[in-house]
Amino acid sequence: MQRIACPERDDWRQTAEQCGFTFHTIDGERYWDESAYYGFTLDEIERGIETPTGEIDAMCLELAGRVIGDERYLRRLKIPEAFWSLIAESWERDDRSLYGRLDLKFDGKSPAKLLEYNADTPTSIFETAVFQWTWLEQAIERRIIPSRADQFNSIHERLIAAWKEIAAGHHVHLTGITGNEEDAGTLAYLEDTARQAGLSTRLLDIEEVGWRDEGGGFVDLDDGDIALAFKLYPWEWMFQDAFGAKLKDATTRWIEPPWKAVLSNKGILPLLWEMFPNHPNLLPAFFEDDPRAAELGTSYVRKPLLSREGANVTLVSGGMPLDEQAGPYGAEGFVRQALAPLPNFSGFYPVVGSWLVNHEPCGLSIREDESPITGNRSRFLPHAIL
Repeated sequence: MQRIACPERDDWRQTAEQCGFTFHTIDGERYWDESAYYGFTLDEIERGIETPTGEIDAMCLELAGRVIGDERYLRRLKIPEAFWSLIAESWERDDRSLYGRLDLKFDGKSPAKLLEYNADTPTSIFETAVFQWTWLEQAIERRIIPSRADQFNSIHERLIAAWKEIAAGHHVHLTGITGNEEDAGTLAYLEDTARQAGLSTRLLDIEEVGWRDEGGGFVDLDDGDIALAFKLYPWEWMFQDAFGAKLKDATTRWIEPPWKAVLSNKGILPLLWEMFPNHPNLLPAFFEDDPRAAELGTSYVRKPLLSREGANVTLVSGGMPLDEQAGPYGAEGFVRQALAPLPNFSGFYPVVGSWLVNHEPCGLSIREDESPITGNRSRFLPHAIL
C-alpha cells in the first residue's frame, strides 16, 4: 500500500459536473482529491481487505441474531423498547439488506482492523462506484497511472443485480433529506441503479412521507401506498420522529431494514469483541461503564453509541485528549475502543472504506485527513491495484 502523488486531469471538475457529482467541493474546500492516489497489490486487496470484510460481515450477522433475541443486549444498545418487535419481525422475515460499508484501519502490513460499521446510511457510494472508476479509465488513457492498473470496484454492477433480487416486481420509493446535496446525490445514484434494474421508482423528501389512517400506511404526495422504501435516513432518527410511532403499524418494507439499527450502533464493537475475543480483524472494545474498560489503560478511542462523521469522537493517549471532534451525540452513552492510530502517509491519515452489496465485498473507498479522526471534511482519494 502506498500513497502516490500524480497530476490531476485538467478537466476533472467539468467531468464531475457532467456526471452529477456536484458536491466534489464542499464550502470551498475540495472533497474529491486526485492529486494523489493509493496503490495496492492484488494480494493486499484480496487477502488483506476483501476476505476480512466478508468475515466481519458474517460475524456481524451472527451478532445481530443473538442481540435481537435478548433484551439485555437491546437495552445495552439503548434501542427504544417500543421498536424491539419491529426489529425482531424484520429479522425473522429475513428482510434484505442492500449495502453497507466497513471502515477499516489498514496499512498493507498488518491485519485490517474494524473501526466501525456504517450499516444503515452509508454515503460516498456514488463517488466510489462511478467517479473513481471514471478516474481510473481516464488516468490510464492519459498515462497518469500504469496501463495495467485496475481497481477493486464492482459496486455498480452488484447494485443493479441486488435490486433485481431484492425488489423485483416492486415500485420503490427512495427518501431522505433531499435538501442536503450529498444525500440528494446518493439518492439520485441509487435511484438510477434501481431503474437500470428495471424497477419503477419515485424520489421524495422524508418530510413528504405521509400517513393514511384508513387502512394504516405510509403514502406519497399522490396518496400512493409506499410498499417498499429505500431510506437514506438513520433508524435512530426515525425512532425519534413523529411518525416513528406509526412504523410498527405500517406494512412498508424498508431498505435498510429495521434490524440494521442493531449493526449501525457502535455498541456492536464491544459485543463483537466479547463474542469473538482476539479476532485478528477486531480491536479490543468495551462499554465505558464496564469495569473491563480499564484493560485499555490510558490510551483509547471514546465513541458515542450513535454518531456520524466522527462527531463526539475523542482520541485519548496517555490519559490526555490527542484529538477530538465536537458534535451533538453522547447522551446515549459511549464505548471505548483500543487506540489503533491510522497509518501516516506523508502527513495524511487514510481510512479504508470496504463496501458490501448484498453481503458481497465488492469495492473500496479511501478518505484521508491531516487529522487522525476522519470527519465530514475529510477528502476522498481514488485507488488503483498496481
